[in-house]
Amino acid sequence: MKHADKKWITVILAAVALLIVVPLIALKGAEFGGSDDAGSQVVKEIEEGYEPWFDPVLETIIGGEIPGEVESLMFCVQTGIGVGVIAFFMGRFVERKKWEGNERKKNGQ
Repeated sequence: MKHADKKWITVILAAVALLIVVPLIALKGAEFGGSDDAGSQVVKEIEEGYEPWFDPVLETIIGGEIPGEVESLMFCVQTGIGVGVIAFFMGRFVERKKWEGNERKKNGQ
């Protein structure tokens, strides 16, 4: 790896670290809520008699609200599955190019 590349990587990593740390320091005590919560609050402000169309399936099954840790776990599992699927197909495309390249070399093209 070139020296210039290492400098750019260091600069980018420092910028990412600042993007993570600065909001936490600048906004002490702030609550970082999800877009689902913000959307439902706005709807309740606009339409006071609003009733959701349905309740979440797991909350209905267990008869209460899902703990935040379980919600986070389920979100992480969902993310992992999505990343796995994307990585699988990207790997397949890369391998297909390698196989096609090898076939061309064998055929003398």
